Amino acid sequence: MAEEKKVGITIDPQVAGGVYSNLAIISHSRSEFVIDFAANLPGLPGPKVGSRVVMSPEHCKRLFNALAENIGKYESHFGKIEIVPEQPAGTFNLADFNPDGPTS
Repeated sequence: MAEEKKVGITIDPQVAGGVYSNLAIISHSRSEFVIDFAANLPGLPGPKVGSRVVMSPEHCKRLFNALAENIGKYESHFGKIEIVPEQPAGTFNLADFNPDGPTS
């Protein structure tokens, strides 16, 4: 078994909270991949990019492999991640999520 490497990293407090994203836009050239992480939220005019990551092709492939490995670990612990069809635009009623029906 290979020895696991530990990397000491620091994170600025303003970065530690993260940026919410439910949309990623990926483009590339010969020398780099650009991943724009955006949030598409109801009631707002359109997606807003909250963070952009630029990576070399090699590092992007390493990220791809690391994500695949971690998704496998997640699914073995919590169960398969299901990809559901896109929900229709509009609003929803919280009572729709209550199995006992409306509370009022």
